[in-house]
Formats: sequence, structure tokens, C-alpha cells
Amino acid sequence: MELESKDVFLVIQGYQFKNAVISGSNHIAKYKKQVNELNIFPVPDGDTGTNMSMTAGAAADGVSALSEDIGIGEAAKKVSSTMLRNARGNSGVILSLLFRGLAKGLEGLHEAGAGDLVKALELGVEEAYKAVMKPTEGTMLTVARVAAERGREALENGTEDPVQVWDAVCAGAGDALEETPELLPVLKRAGVVDAGGQGVCLIFEGMRSVFRSGIIIESGLSEEEKAQETEAFFRNVAAEFDSEINFTYCTEFIVGRDPEIKKDPLDLRLFLETIGDCVVVVDDEEIIKTHVHTENPGNALQAALQYGQLLTVKIENMKEQHRKAAEENQARKTVSGAQAQPKPALEQQAPVEELGFVSVAAGEGLRGLFMELGCAVVVSGGQTMNPSTEDLLQAVLATPAKTVFILPNNKNIIMAAEQVVPLVTDREVVVLPTRTIPQGVSAMLAFDPDGDGEENRQHMMEAAGNVDTGLVTFAARDSEFGSSTIRQGDILGLKNGKLDYIEKDPVSACVRVARSLARRHEDTSFITLIYGEGITAQQAEEAKRLLAAKVSSDVEITLVDGGQPVYYFIISVE
Repeated sequence: MELESKDVFLVIQGYQFKNAVISGSNHIAKYKKQVNELNIFPVPDGDTGTNMSMTAGAAADGVSALSEDIGIGEAAKKVSSTMLRNARGNSGVILSLLFRGLAKGLEGLHEAGAGDLVKALELGVEEAYKAVMKPTEGTMLTVARVAAERGREALENGTEDPVQVWDAVCAGAGDALEETPELLPVLKRAGVVDAGGQGVCLIFEGMRSVFRSGIIIESGLSEEEKAQETEAFFRNVAAEFDSEINFTYCTEFIVGRDPEIKKDPLDLRLFLETIGDCVVVVDDEEIIKTHVHTENPGNALQAALQYGQLLTVKIENMKEQHRKAAEENQARKTVSGAQAQPKPALEQQAPVEELGFVSVAAGEGLRGLFMELGCAVVVSGGQTMNPSTEDLLQAVLATPAKTVFILPNNKNIIMAAEQVVPLVTDREVVVLPTRTIPQGVSAMLAFDPDGDGEENRQHMMEAAGNVDTGLVTFAARDSEFGSSTIRQGDILGLKNGKLDYIEKDPVSACVRVARSLARRHEDTSFITLIYGEGITAQQAEEAKRLLAAKVSSDVEITLVDGGQPVYYFIISVE
């Protein structure tokens, strides 16, 4: 679509930025399938292109009705707020933070020159890097950083035309993308570039089309096709796996800021990340509120004193809390397949109860299970259907509790969940970083209705950390993994996220994975087999029978009809 030509000045107008975002969104929408296929692992979790496309698409929809005379600062602000609320997956969240920095750099401007554009992009890169505790080079972060550096180089070489600066930005992004396999060996082995980096390039190139020629790139999709793709997105599910590291002392404090001290609270966060985990630092003009798990709470407090006076301090021994709770409570260990309850209307509820829970899961069986365990709202989602920040925000507001826990149950949803925290003002939001469905189930089983929010947070994450998770799925495409050749349709068995078995039969793969996980623990007591749509009840019973013959008779094996649409089995061993 070619726009009406206007007089050319050495500035970018608000209407141009608006149209550039629409063009960038259309460009990644056009090629998102190819971006998805860049994902290295052959299981059906190739969602980077989809997540970035839906995140950018929400922003495009949000700005499409803006007037032609809008200032670039206001247009960028609208893009930022819409992206943040609709960010999906880690790649979508990072993209939204990139544009949040852009909005900060363009704030208050009616039009932007070359220098304004470079400064804004640099702020965007800074925002994106800050959001990741341990940034990995060779990813979309690297691509965005090098793009900003090339823009700065062009500016310092005397380029005053913002279009030429953006040309340099796109060239830098493309060069950085080609180098990602050299920075990440796993990309080089797979013979691909980074998927998120490719997404950034596509969006930047789509924006350049408008800056350079006024042409908005078309997505090539009709409205009906877009609706069908959105519907298909919400039918898919997957999961990823990782481990948690726990420290002894939960340390929380509030610092009253000394107005004469100009230190950046980001420095405090960076220091705390060197001595612990689960770091949260939130600040305004008057206070800095901090949370960290550490072995050295004294060091954390000493660092805080460099910013002002300590107003409140709270230090708790998490391991001792868990020990006492284990003595006082007997957690339920039998999980039954519950019938799903009708989906609650997501209307905002007053926070009258003390604690409430929001969980993410796909499939009516799993949804019913989490509701039976006490979740007020279960948001439909998984690895390839990441709910947005807005979805999670609405679920939190529909939970009638003063403190609402979010269980993402997937590592690719944790960042979106964390973006909800500063958006809610009438209740506290706590993200329990559960990375798998079994972790989420175990966390809910460990909930103590007599405990307070902090006690339950510790107990629930301790319980989640004690679970091993197995997965049986299928190969979405041909692939090479180590010395193994994987063919599309092969049955894959994963242990805690690592591919261990390639089979032809899902029942056999389930038994091998579960038996192997059980061998890791001499005291294994419970194995739960959650089976999906591709497995019949007879196959599930056969898996249970075969497994029972290979593990101790003391191990209790439970079947749950999860109803989720992609995985054959999700296996919990504890």
C-alpha cells in the first residue's frame, strides 16, 4: 500500500512512525512461519515468530486509528503500552521492552531527527538487556544492540538523515543476525540463525519501507486468515523444562530514598543478582522496595544503605519454614482427573480474600485439575500458545484476593507474568516461576491455607523444585540431534527438558522416561501420568501397567486425563 507522498524533511513524523510499526508488524506476520522453523529443537514449540507477530500485531491494531497529525512521542507511547500488555512469550516481552525504551527516548517530541532516533533505539536496547538477568549474546538482544551501534556510527560519521540512519540500523541488524551462529554453538550445529534476531530484522525492515518510500508492507493475510491463525494459535500447547536454585534467606526491605543520593537502583539490582536470585527491585521517587533470596542478607542490607535509610526489613529462613511446614502438614499426593468446570467470566473482583491463584494450562482436564486444586482462574496457554500480559492481567483482576499468585507452568510465560506485577495497584501479585505442569501441580498441592503469602510462596516453590518432569511428544520436522537422526513423526522422550529417547510408540516412550526418572530417586513415591488427546484411555492404562512392572511396588502411579492437544504424556515423578 503506497501512501500519499509528503514533503521530505530530515525528520520522522508521528504518522510515519505509526505506519512504520504497522508495516513492521505486517512484515513479520508474512514470514512468521519461517521464523518459527528456525527454532532448533524438533518438538512442536517453534513459536518465536508467532509470539513476536502477535505482539507487534497488537501494537499495529492499537495505532491504526491514530490521527495523521499525532506527534511521534504520542505514537510511540501508544505502541509501547499496547505491546507491553499484549506481549507473548520471552521474545514478545523483549520486543515490547525494546519499544518501551524507544517510547522513552521519543517522549515529548512531535517529530524525530536522526539523533533522536538513535538515542531512542539505544534506550530500547538498554531496557531489553535490563529485563534479562543473564543476557545471552547471539540472540535478538545482540541483533538489536549491534543495530543501535551501527545507527550511532552513522550519526557520528555525519549522517543527518534519519532514513539513512535507519538504513544503517537495518544493515547492522542483518550483519549481527548472520553472526549469531558464531556466538551460539547450538545455532551453528543446527545450521540456523537466531529466530528472535530474525524477527527483529523483519520488523526493522518493515519500518524502513515506510521511512524510505512511504510504502506499508502487506502481510499477505486476509482478515479471515488472521482470525483462523489466531484461533489455531490458541489450540496448540507445549511445555519447557528447567531447574530452580533456592537460597536460604528470603530478604525483603524498603529503603527511604535520600534525595541527595543520585545512585541508580539498577545498580542495587545488579549487585543483588550476584549474591542471590528471585531479585525484584521496584522504585519510585520516595522508596526502593526490594526482594532477594540470598545466603548473605547482611550484604544486601549494607548495599541498600548506600541509597538511604532502611524503613522496613524482613528476613526469613526458607529452609526452616519448609521443614516446619513438612512436619505440620500432610500434602495430598493423589491427583485425580477432574471434570472441567465452566470457564469463569473474567470480570474484575474486589480483593476480599487473603490469597488467590491464577494458573496457565491447556486442555479441559488440566484446567479442571488446577481449579480443583484451588485456582480461581486458569488461563488457556502453553509453549506454543503463550497468553499475553493482558490475558494474565485480566485473570489476576478476576481473582478476589489481596495477594494473587500466578503459576505460569512454562518458562516461556514467566516474563509475561512478571510484566503484570507493576500493572496492578489494588492487590499484590506474586509470580511463582513454575516451569512445567507437574511443578505447578506440586506447588498447588503444597499450599497451606493457614499460612501467609510469604510462607506459602516458599513452601510451594520448594515443592515445585522437588519434581522431575518427563515429556512424550512427536517430532514436528526432520532434524539432527547429536549423533541421532530424527524423522518427522518420531516419538520423542524428554527428561527435564533433555531429549533422551527416540521411539516409534508413545506408550513405550512413556514407560522408558518414567522408569528412568524414578531411578534418579531411591525414595520415589509418586508417579503421575497426564495423557493428552492423542492417547486413548486404554493406552494410558497399558502405560501404567507396564510401568508398574518395572518400578517398586511402593510407588503409587496415578493417571490423569489432561485433555491437552499436543503432548502424548506429561510425567511427574516425586
